[in-house]
Amino acid sequence: MAQTATETHPAGAATDGAVVAATELTRRYGQGDTAVDALRGVSLQVRRGELSAVMGPSGSGKSTLMHILAGLDRATSGEVFIDGTAVGRLNDTELTRLRRKHIGFVFQFFNLLPMLTAEENIVLPLSIAGRKPAREWLETLIDKVGLADRRTHRPSELSGGQQQRVAIARALVSQPTVVFADEPTGNLDSATSEDILRLMRESVDTFGQTTVMVTHDPRAAAIADRILFLADGLIVRELPRSDPADVLAVVNELNAR
Repeated sequence: MAQTATETHPAGAATDGAVVAATELTRRYGQGDTAVDALRGVSLQVRRGELSAVMGPSGSGKSTLMHILAGLDRATSGEVFIDGTAVGRLNDTELTRLRRKHIGFVFQFFNLLPMLTAEENIVLPLSIAGRKPAREWLETLIDKVGLADRRTHRPSELSGGQQQRVAIARALVSQPTVVFADEPTGNLDSATSEDILRLMRESVDTFGQTTVMVTHDPRAAAIADRILFLADGLIVRELPRSDPADVLAVVNELNAR
């Protein structure tokens, strides 16, 4: 059997046991005088069963960081490891396999297929991979996200909050190594946002689901075990689990720079 990228390039000390690790990530767009450095040397580690939030002013590099961590973009330099695999050394086929096995996504705008029911949307990642979910796990998941009476409804028949619950269940169904959530409450009202944030926190506490969330909302960041603040392409501050007011104070400080 041919060696995989994981076998030929073990993570070693770079990950130090973390399920998500980045070392000296840079990302440059363009060339010459018009070049923009979105990331300028970011290193981080995310432990198993941890919810980490990434915050920063507009243009700080937070979305770029998440896209590179999730294998949706490639770093200009540096390396990302997911469960010990060096992501930047994978070809496109290997990268697709890694995303299917190890990564779940939650997006701001749900990204559900309108012709599928809620349950069909939830199991879609497994269907694409030619797999079926364990029935007991699927029932537990659908019940946990509060969709037992909506499983046969299509997205047009669901509220925004219910659609995001479908999206979260879809991210969790394959029991991935890590879920990446990009502004998961950005398209929801405040009451619905609270429900979604509670659900995301419970997925960590109940299922041990490692999660990295990019958000601009201090209330969302406040559910995280730790909060990383980016500015000008660098991690400049870190907080443990904190009150929204303390998170907002750091955000205001960075915006005032």
